[in-house]
Amino acid sequence: MSALRRLFPALFVALLVACLAPSPASAQEVITLWPDGAPTDNGLTGPPQGERCVGNVTEPTLTVFHPDPSRANGAAVLVIPGGGYAVVCVQVEGWPSAEWLTEAGFTAAVLTYRMPNGHYEVPFQDAQQAMRIIRSRAAEWGVAADRVGVMGFSAGGHLASTVGTHFTEDFSGGKGDHLELSHRPDFMILVYPVITLLPDYAHGGSARNLLGEDAPASLVARFSNQLRVTPDTPPTFLVHAGDDETVHPFNSIQFYEELKLHGIQSEFHLFDHGSHGFGLNPASPANMWDELATDWLYRLLEISR
Repeated sequence: MSALRRLFPALFVALLVACLAPSPASAQEVITLWPDGAPTDNGLTGPPQGERCVGNVTEPTLTVFHPDPSRANGAAVLVIPGGGYAVVCVQVEGWPSAEWLTEAGFTAAVLTYRMPNGHYEVPFQDAQQAMRIIRSRAAEWGVAADRVGVMGFSAGGHLASTVGTHFTEDFSGGKGDHLELSHRPDFMILVYPVITLLPDYAHGGSARNLLGEDAPASLVARFSNQLRVTPDTPPTFLVHAGDDETVHPFNSIQFYEELKLHGIQSEFHLFDHGSHGFGLNPASPANMWDELATDWLYRLLEISR
């Protein structure tokens, strides 16, 4: 499929749009994160709305895709689409990522998570629980429990980087299954991520939707994740476009600088053009980032092609 995408981008886009569905037929399993009820109720009710970007999620899920056994490499990636902490753009960044990752040999689990709606801890609960569920099923899926990473786009990149920098915290308050398992990712892939919530470079919509209007300075700093990097932060791959007018590229630049200052294995690709939200769009000037990320993952995890 990657070769088709490179050679015939317009055809690939047409096929992709035609084949994508809210619950992809190629998914092997859909897992409910909180079968006994989530730790925090965000107050949203009613069915989820939208297809390409889903809002009003009340029952968060993991949609799991497995690679062909002949390609399986024993690693898994939790995929967190963006959407400004207002919606989850599963069609745009979720399902295409699962296709790419499984083709590269990874198990991919796409997270459809709940919005904060005045409770900032809600998406963090979902992401941490998703990491634990993946590790709880690792042996069954042929995945090594120490080869489970996270990938996030835009606001999903903020959520992913929160999982990777706040792993000493448990936002569930001790509620849920598999609490004995770590929710720290073994690596991160952050694509045009929201990182900082500080005013100069924050994406205002994501910051407001997550923390509310006029959030205390201490809370804003707490979730400005460039301030949370330590020597224990997981290895990280970052990609951004220099002409991104939605999420300023300094989000990635600042995070990368902190990773290097703390000696974290990391790689950063800043494309001149690509704007925001390019995802896996083959027509984007940044359309080679997935191949660069695959190469980085193979080197990091010592996977042979």
